[in-house]
Amino acid sequence: MFKIISLSKKSLFNRKFTTCLTIFSIALSVVLLLGIERIKNGTRKSFESTISQVDLIVGARSGPVNLLLYSVFRIGDATNNVSYDTFKEFDSHEEVEWTIPISLGDSHKGFRVLGTNLNYFKYYQFSGDQRLNLREGREFQKIFEVVIGADVARQLSYKVGDQITLSHGTSRVAFQDHKDKPFYIVGILKKTGTPVDGSLHVSLEAIEALHIDWKEGAPPRPGEGITPNQMLAVKLKPKAITAFFVRLKSKVGIFRMQREVNEYEKEAMTAILPGVSLQQLWKTLGLVEKVLQVVSFFVFAVSLVSMLIALLTTLNERRREMSIFRSVGARPRFIFSILVFESGLLALLGILFGTLALYLGLYITQPILEDQLGLTVGLFAFTMTDIFYFITIFIGAISMGFIPAWSAYRKSLSDGLIVRL
Repeated sequence: MFKIISLSKKSLFNRKFTTCLTIFSIALSVVLLLGIERIKNGTRKSFESTISQVDLIVGARSGPVNLLLYSVFRIGDATNNVSYDTFKEFDSHEEVEWTIPISLGDSHKGFRVLGTNLNYFKYYQFSGDQRLNLREGREFQKIFEVVIGADVARQLSYKVGDQITLSHGTSRVAFQDHKDKPFYIVGILKKTGTPVDGSLHVSLEAIEALHIDWKEGAPPRPGEGITPNQMLAVKLKPKAITAFFVRLKSKVGIFRMQREVNEYEKEAMTAILPGVSLQQLWKTLGLVEKVLQVVSFFVFAVSLVSMLIALLTTLNERRREMSIFRSVGARPRFIFSILVFESGLLALLGILFGTLALYLGLYITQPILEDQLGLTVGLFAFTMTDIFYFITIFIGAISMGFIPAWSAYRKSLSDGLIVRL
């Protein structure tokens, strides 16, 4: 066995260029297979950690996935609103521990504006049991005060005390600004790795104040609007919200409360369980995951074929070498074993360098992924899927090695010292 290892190492070293290309192709397939798995798991983990400790999400009648996307991830828009009176009715329900209302529809330079109340800062949790904390400043207390997420502050270089103008609608290019009602930044939240980082938070009364003098969806004419000073004397009461989060006193009543919301006669609403709707979202995205995996396996197949071509290409050059081995007493199975061992060694080196390249790349890019995309990618924990990929690559390489090994085995019996070209 020692002779086989020694001869295989020397043989691969003598063919450095071909060996390096083969190892590179195998390493590339390892990086793709494991990298896609890491990104997929990181994406799932990030999505699942966006909100926790919420039993139900309630919004206007729509699909569960759509309700989850716009209420939690700020993706898309609601089909309709929920009246504020209906929200207050469920807020005071005997089985409800707390609620968090949210109102969407405005933006600031591409970032969503979220109207809510102080329960948002008190009860909103992510990544299990982590709560929102202020990096600096305080929570909003007055109508024209705003608390911004960490990404908003970083990308727009905002600080506490800055004055900003909100825009109507969620488009990055604003066509209708609320210039007559400026807001002042009073707080900046710590980084959470969730959509909270890219949101601006104001009170529900502030959302009402922005649109109180609008008529039929159009802003007031010059001189006809209500000024911020005049707004202080107006009693503001929200008319509608986009959705609200519900935490119940007992888990036993979740399905009963969900049925009560779905069958509510005064208004058409939908109540969803966040975890169940998230699983539906993953099923929707399952095709994309499968496509990425298929592409990775094709790269893996190409790397095995390239290894096979490299071994077959050099096999004719090594026939005299094999004949010399036979002349000094080497058995055919010894020659067979050398080529099979070389295939396995190439696979092991490809797996090793591919894994090292992947983890080095993730180590360098992890802060960027967390900062820009909110993805937390696991580094040094191997999963059963990783081990399955390693075994598959190794067995595949060994299988490819049988073809040139069998050819060399047969030819070594007939060639002797005279190589027939």
